[in-house]
Amino acid sequence: MPVSCHLYACRADNYGVLVRDEASGKVALIDVPEEMATREAIEETGWIPTHIFITHHHYDHIDGVGGIRSSFDVEVIGNAADAHRLPRLDRQVNPGDTVMLGETAFEIIDTPGHTVGHIAYVSREEKVAFVADTLFAMGCGRMSEGTPEQFHTSLQKLAALDPETQIYCGHEYTLTNARFAVAMDPDSSTLADHARQIEGLRAAGMPTVPTKLKTELAFNPFLRAKDAADFARLRAAKDSF
Repeated sequence: MPVSCHLYACRADNYGVLVRDEASGKVALIDVPEEMATREAIEETGWIPTHIFITHHHYDHIDGVGGIRSSFDVEVIGNAADAHRLPRLDRQVNPGDTVMLGETAFEIIDTPGHTVGHIAYVSREEKVAFVADTLFAMGCGRMSEGTPEQFHTSLQKLAALDPETQIYCGHEYTLTNARFAVAMDPDSSTLADHARQIEGLRAAGMPTVPTKLKTELAFNPFLRAKDAADFARLRAAKDSF
């Protein structure tokens, strides 16, 4: 049976996600950016969390973990290599491990770049990936700790997934990202059309997440970077855009 996902907005521009394995009713929170918004999402869906999947240590992704843990019987899962700066983990995982949410398998993919301990949770069978701040719709996260080589390699790992994979990222930055992409490739009419679609969604107050990987492969300049040097050039340009 499939998984169902519920996206909710929180903080200034974050997204949290509840993902439910329909066969078992098990529910994972993908990070907990903010306690109250997460509680509201739980109440709205009626999905009682059984797991928390942590992607990385930044405050705006783990701020609500303690509060949710105090109210729900959840297994908190995160990267063993980053355990020293994450909330207390009930299970420490390593790249290549598999985490089961009921009957749905999620592969742990090492995605350093935004932070050195960043991981993604990917269900190849269900074609869904929770990538937090490694890959954004039309962009990628800032390189706060990693190197261009690490970040480019991480993006290439995600680029190799099934093109139909639904990508859930951690922030609503798509409009600015699209404007940057157009600035980098001003002669692409298809890119300009896609940017206008994004403008329309945001003008209507609609989220641009999730996005399909095939869309990002077509339009995201960071996924299209030829090598680490090209990625570094683009990242530096975006940082000052």
